[in-house]
This record gives sequence, C-alpha cells and structure tokens, in this order.
Amino acid sequence: MGRFRDYLTAWLHAARPRTVLLSLSGILMGGLLAIAERPDASCWTLAFCALTAVLLQILSNLANDYGDFKKGVDNAHRTGPQRVLQSGALTESQMRIGIFLTVLMCLGSGLLLLLSVVLLQGAWHKVLVFALVGVAAIAAALLYTLGHRPYGYRGLGDLFCFLFFGWVAVAGTYYLTAIGFDPAVLLPATAMGCCSNAVLNINNMRDYENDKAQGKNTLVVRLGLRKAFAYHVLLLVLPFLCLTVFLVLKRSAWCVYAFWLLLPLFLIDLVTVKRTLFTGVPDRLLPKQVLHTFLLTLAFGVLYLSF
Repeated sequence: MGRFRDYLTAWLHAARPRTVLLSLSGILMGGLLAIAERPDASCWTLAFCALTAVLLQILSNLANDYGDFKKGVDNAHRTGPQRVLQSGALTESQMRIGIFLTVLMCLGSGLLLLLSVVLLQGAWHKVLVFALVGVAAIAAALLYTLGHRPYGYRGLGDLFCFLFFGWVAVAGTYYLTAIGFDPAVLLPATAMGCCSNAVLNINNMRDYENDKAQGKNTLVVRLGLRKAFAYHVLLLVLPFLCLTVFLVLKRSAWCVYAFWLLLPLFLIDLVTVKRTLFTGVPDRLLPKQVLHTFLLTLAFGVLYLSF
C-alpha cells in the first residue's frame, strides 16, 4: 500500500499541480468576459475548455520532465525542485506511457469540447478550426523540450506561452462560449499572455546558470539577467495597462478599475526578483506569480461581470 501511495505521489509531483491555476486563468478570463456579453453563454463549453487546458498543462509538465532529463538539464546543479525522473521516482518507460495516456486524455477532452459546441450551439463552422488549434496545442506542449530541436531550447518558449496561454486561451474561450469574436478581447488576452510569460521568466531566471551551462538557450539565457529583469518589469506592467485600455473601450464603470489594487502584490515580487537576480531567484516566487495571476483574473472578471 505504501509503495502504491509513493507511486501516486510521484505522478502528482510530475503533474505539478501548482501550475494548474495558470492554465485556468486564461480560460476563466475568456469565460467571464463571454458571460458578461452573453449571459446565455454555454457553461458546458466553458467547463470543457477548462478541463482541456488543465490536461494540456499536465502534458506539458510531463513532457518537460522527460525532455530536460534526457538532455541532461535536470542535474545536481539545477536550482528548482527535483523532478521525478531525476529523483528516480519514475522510470523513463513509465513517463513515456504517462505522456501517451495524457495525450489521449487531451484528445478526448478536446473532442468533448467540440461536441459541446456543435450539440449545444449548433456551431459546425467552429469545429475544424479549433480541432486544428487543439492539435497545435498538443504539439506545442510536447515540442517545448522533446525532439531534436525543441523550441524551448531556442528561446521561443515565451512566444508559444504567450500565444497559447494568452490569445488562444482567452480569445478562444470567448469565441467558443459567446459564439462570436470581439477584437477588444485581444487586450485581456495579451494581459494573460504577459502574466504567463512572467511565470516562465521567473522559472528561467531561477535556472539561468544551469540552463546556460547545458546549452538550453531560453530567452533569459539569450538576453542575460539584466535585460531579462527589464523584460520582467514589462511583463508585469503591460497586463494592467491592457486591461485598463479594454475597460476604457468598453466604457466600464469606474469601480471595475479596482483591480489595480492588486498591483502591490506584483510589485513586491518584482522587488524580490531584483534583490535576488544575481544570487538566485527563489523558487517560491513561481507559485506566487501563478496565484497572483489567478487573483488578477478573478478580480477583473468578476468586477467586469458585476458592473
């Protein structure tokens, strides 16, 4: 019984549940905006969007564990929490099976999402486009660290993170649940993309020395720590500006701007990043950034929906 419990614990650790709120943030933002515009927006479609996003996040985490281990990046010099293949809690064969099964679950959840769009909304024209988007999302989750030329090792992780956690998550969810597209939604989508990149940037600043030594050329490695910090400042400021412009365009009530009260949370973390930039950005900032992103999404979405 104890061995089985350890096995389940290993898989839970590999799935990295502390990142799940990040994958839900973009979906929640898109869903709340859609409900604000159309109170009859499909909650079932929104639920399947959330389930698919969580499974894609888990798939990405498993693939990253496997890819970084195979390429030697996960070693004794890595400063982040020890991963399951590195610790020996799971074997390579078990991880490959886990990745395969998670891909199947992503496909199944995506199919349910598309079926909900067709059956509940009769929107056949959306199926093909979002089927392709779903396949692209699965490929992006796998190829970040897997394959001969993983894009995460060439400084392109931030671009794909921005697209899938920002534009695809927010604008895609809005489009599927509200049965329509509003270009203004790209502003909160951009905000979520920046917040997601801030999480990735903290991760890559934390792992800067080891990534550089192992040839993992993340954007932080390409920029260097000083420029990476300047980039991080931009990633934390832009979301508030984008959300503000969106509210101005929508002529929202003044009380919706209360989401700015969350800015000090982001600034406190920014001070910590600045103070520890050259001595080792602490891993605890990563889940804090995820939580703050979720809180910003929740506060902004609920305020916009209420007023």
